Amino acid sequence: MFAKVSILLALAGAVSAGTIVWDGRFNDMTSSADFEKWSFSTPVGSYQYYIHGSGAVDKYVNLDSTFKNPADTGSKQGAKITIDETAKWNGQSMLRTELIPQTSATINKGKLYYHFSVKTAADNAPIATNEHQIAFFESHFTELKYGGSTSKLQWCVGGVSKWEVELVADQWHNVAYEIDFDASSVTFWHSTGSSPLTKTAGPFTTTAASDGKDFHIGVLRLPGSNDAAGAEDWFFSGVYIESGDLTTSFTGAGDSAGSEKPMVTSIVAPASSTVAAAPSTLVTRVASKAVSVETPVASSASATVSTVVTIETPAATTIPAVDPSVAPISTATPVAPVTTTTLASAPTASVGVGSDAVLPEKFTIKQFIVWLKAKQGMN
Repeated sequence: MFAKVSILLALAGAVSAGTIVWDGRFNDMTSSADFEKWSFSTPVGSYQYYIHGSGAVDKYVNLDSTFKNPADTGSKQGAKITIDETAKWNGQSMLRTELIPQTSATINKGKLYYHFSVKTAADNAPIATNEHQIAFFESHFTELKYGGSTSKLQWCVGGVSKWEVELVADQWHNVAYEIDFDASSVTFWHSTGSSPLTKTAGPFTTTAASDGKDFHIGVLRLPGSNDAAGAEDWFFSGVYIESGDLTTSFTGAGDSAGSEKPMVTSIVAPASSTVAAAPSTLVTRVASKAVSVETPVASSASATVSTVVTIETPAATTIPAVDPSVAPISTATPVAPVTTTTLASAPTASVGVGSDAVLPEKFTIKQFIVWLKAKQGMN
């Protein structure tokens, strides 16, 4: 009797670090017209769109694959957010175009990571004479700023600069605000281009307060003494909020419920003299890989149940069976196939606990690990 801890660790190592609790990477949109489907009476889509000027939506927000960080493989496209002299909202003198997360998820409690990448370009570059507030909360407990008193891009906590860098055209700045709403602290993670995020500043104590509806993705430019006419463009990519451990890379960043990721290559269970009990078989369709995992059973005979997870390609209709009369074997060498007609239920965000745990039809490696631990009674 033993738990296959090594297999669990191997699977865990293949999983993205955290779980996406809100996904704003624009992958669910085809054009900027999708933003106009949202209203306070019809709260659909990933974003609230109401802070903008009087022009058409494509005057202020546009989507395209060329607007994203090329290193961000989790995003299909990015957004170009524009302000000009028409971008005045609600009678204010400030120029602003901003998007706000539309979600019922809890994004204002516990420790969360607010991810985004931002850049400017040589065309329609922002003027440094005016202060710009970028990716900010209503209370401004954390935000990026540019211009005004300095020509550098700054990260600020409560309006006080804690880090700064030159704003260079077409250089992507990748950011994660590590916000601990319960402990009232914030930490800044940053990188450029395709480099993984590193802890750059913090943690700093602050009044981390949000109602979950006040994170502004976009730009607000304050009026100044030299309010030049013309457009300014800011590009955003890889916008999402993550719980758990921080994802620092950009290749398949984050793990959201229902997303599909390839499983690890087949794992061969070691030879054993233990007689295996009748196997239980679970089938799902995601990719063409197979994993054999042994789990202990509470019995004086020290029997081992071999739980076989078979990942089929769409054309496959059979799964390998495990012969209960021999020691557990690798699923890379299948024995007499049996036909299955029963699939698991539709994917859910939770797999339950204990013997009631249910693995979705489509599942990520992370969901499989949670399910397996629940089956084994592991914390």
